[in-house]
Amino acid sequence: MPLMKIEDFYPSYNQDSEFSDLKHFDVYAQDDKVGSVYDILVDTETGQLRYFAVDTGFWVFGKKVLLPVGRTFIDRGDRRIYAMSMTKNQVESLPDYDKLEEIDYDYEEQVRGVYRSDATMGAATMGAATMPTYDRDSYNYDYDADLYHYNDQNQDSLKLYEERLVANKRREKTGEVSIGKHVETETQSVAVPVEKERIVIERSTPTSQSSAPGEARFQEGEIAHMDLYEETPDIRKEAFVREEVRVRKEIEQDTATAEETLRREELDIDSEGRPVVEKR
Repeated sequence: MPLMKIEDFYPSYNQDSEFSDLKHFDVYAQDDKVGSVYDILVDTETGQLRYFAVDTGFWVFGKKVLLPVGRTFIDRGDRRIYAMSMTKNQVESLPDYDKLEEIDYDYEEQVRGVYRSDATMGAATMGAATMPTYDRDSYNYDYDADLYHYNDQNQDSLKLYEERLVANKRREKTGEVSIGKHVETETQSVAVPVEKERIVIERSTPTSQSSAPGEARFQEGEIAHMDLYEETPDIRKEAFVREEVRVRKEIEQDTATAEETLRREELDIDSEGRPVVEKR
């Protein structure tokens, strides 16, 4: 049963196929990311999806392997494909998808053998009584329904969302205060008392008009000497610290409140009278 890449078999799958957005989905196993979808392979006889080609990236040194669609669960909301019971031992045992130009019966048998030997499948799957005898001409994918039958109805998921108030703070600049100084001028006057000396000449007439003989001596050039002093004002300007200004910030505490209407999705179950078991 020949296989073909989905874009070769169905060129317009990107526009109107239910699998149009699956390429490049992340692949997870045991809650760990193991790679991403590299290719999608389709059965050319039935048009049914058969394999996801998974690029394991650094998980197993970039090896590309085939993952049967029946061993997957697709979560479109998170753009993830969950591989059921995929292990590193399985990946290492699987043939490399990149090394073959054409996937033939022998290649698929090697892939099927690795997944059939999974211990989680149990003896019922591996037992000869449940597996028909077949060869390359008579094999049918229905023989391995657990590997190839992808039932989206049994694997759908529904996410319920609710809104919550998330309170955060952000710091915003609301103003700016600049403090500087400038020079103002004014005219002041000051009065300083000063003293200065002056010569006072007083003349008087003596009561006696005569001098004793020989007392009067007439001489030229006789001088009386006296120094004169006076005060002059000494006025200058000096700078003094008149006032000191300190600048600081204080934090005032306040509480801001907000009120919003929040929405929450609740599950509506219409079971048409049939019993439903809810598990959380």
